[in-house]
Amino acid sequence: MAHATRTLVLVLGDQLSSNLASLRHADKAQDTVLMVEVADETTYVRHHKKKIAFILSAMRHFAAELADAGWNVTYVKLDDAKNTGSFTGELQRAVKRLKPSRVVVTEGGEWRVRQMMDAWSEQLDLPVDVLADDRFIASLDEFAEWAKGRKQLRMEYFYRDMRRKTGLLMDGDEPAGGQWNFDHDNRKPASADLFIPDVSKFKPDATTRDVLHLVARRFGNHIGTLEPFWFAVTRHDALVALDHFIKVGLAKFGDHQDAMLVGQPFLYHSLLSPYLNAGLLTPLEICRKVEAAYVAGQAPLNAAEGFIRQIIGWREYVRGIYWLKMPEYVEQNFLKAKRPLPDFYWTGDTDMTCLKEAIGQTVEHAHAHHIQRLMVTGNFAMLAGIDPRQVHEWYLMVYADAYEWVELPNTLGMSQFADGGLLGSKPYAASGNYINKMSDYCGSCRYDVKKRTGDDACPFNALYWDFLVRNRAKLGKNPRLGQVFATWDKMSDTARTDVRASAAKFLGALSPK
Repeated sequence: MAHATRTLVLVLGDQLSSNLASLRHADKAQDTVLMVEVADETTYVRHHKKKIAFILSAMRHFAAELADAGWNVTYVKLDDAKNTGSFTGELQRAVKRLKPSRVVVTEGGEWRVRQMMDAWSEQLDLPVDVLADDRFIASLDEFAEWAKGRKQLRMEYFYRDMRRKTGLLMDGDEPAGGQWNFDHDNRKPASADLFIPDVSKFKPDATTRDVLHLVARRFGNHIGTLEPFWFAVTRHDALVALDHFIKVGLAKFGDHQDAMLVGQPFLYHSLLSPYLNAGLLTPLEICRKVEAAYVAGQAPLNAAEGFIRQIIGWREYVRGIYWLKMPEYVEQNFLKAKRPLPDFYWTGDTDMTCLKEAIGQTVEHAHAHHIQRLMVTGNFAMLAGIDPRQVHEWYLMVYADAYEWVELPNTLGMSQFADGGLLGSKPYAASGNYINKMSDYCGSCRYDVKKRTGDDACPFNALYWDFLVRNRAKLGKNPRLGQVFATWDKMSDTARTDVRASAAKFLGALSPK
């Protein structure tokens, strides 16, 4: 007897969670799960080959797990002959064939997807129930309520509320260790002689190999190397990766989370964010395991707190900011930066070792850690006056963990200061000295990090001052920059002229007219 569908449940590629709201509200005996690979989602920006492969393989594995668990699953592959290429088109096809009485979906994580969902009921001439995504710790209403009436939306205060709500690292009403934040302990450089464990790597199975062939054939002109491919693509393997990180990486993660070394793309980072953001892992299960490691004496408090803050603090906070400020947020350009993104962002072909390393590993692994993104590629783009919309689209394309809700506020707000200080109280601008302090990059660079001007001077040095001076009308009254501008004013006229000339020469070569 054919399966009669009462409800059609659409599951998206970043909703690979068995406890998803739409699945919890569905009935295996009467409902059909629809999952679709569509061209629109692979090309609305030209995503990294490994990112596409990871998501498609994880989707196929999740669909198979749902079928094994007794769900009736309709799965549309990218190369299916009748694939319309869009969520809306595939829903229309499925509704025509299955004749459900309604559609249920968990809300999309990105603005453009939510806009599609809002139009489906009318387009399908069916009830469409869009359920809240309760895989997050703070609901969007809860964040909006927290933000209401506040002059400054500082993450630290939101984070403390999330600690209280979850009970993570709490001793009653007080934070473990007597303080909320151990960030000052987490800024140690690393040395090349440290023992650095490898991340969990997984051999592609037949399903993943099929996806790799598909991506190689259809997306050969996208950024990135495709193989070797070693991402986890199932919940089982994602949990293995989580346990591996806690065992071998967590204890040193705190001390060295900001460190950078030549030829070491991972250091003590977990690389769990692609699995978390796609739904293979949940925020609380990760944080509970990290907390348990601290309680068991397997990791120090600064490591556990620093890691947990990234998830229940920063990740939840930027999601709240995204939905509070969209759709206008993507257009923000407080500093009026207009320079095009340099070509080397696609290749890593530059003499600046820091950029070569950060971009090179991005091309190879679809990964760079937060300091490489913020203080190397992001810092350079801001200092050079790159159009923040182009910077945003690059970050969205190249990282396996990048979805607009989490990437956009990090890029436009924190990295580029394009929101004028909504996220950060001052621009994350730094000269070469910061990179030299936190890495060994400068030792193998053709540029001299100690020099401010001249053809062999580190470009970050002149660009840092040039950025501040050309944006002084907008940044000059920032209380956190007063001492910096005072230092500039004390320089001799000759020194100031040389700095501006060095910056102008470098920028002229960066994007010649």
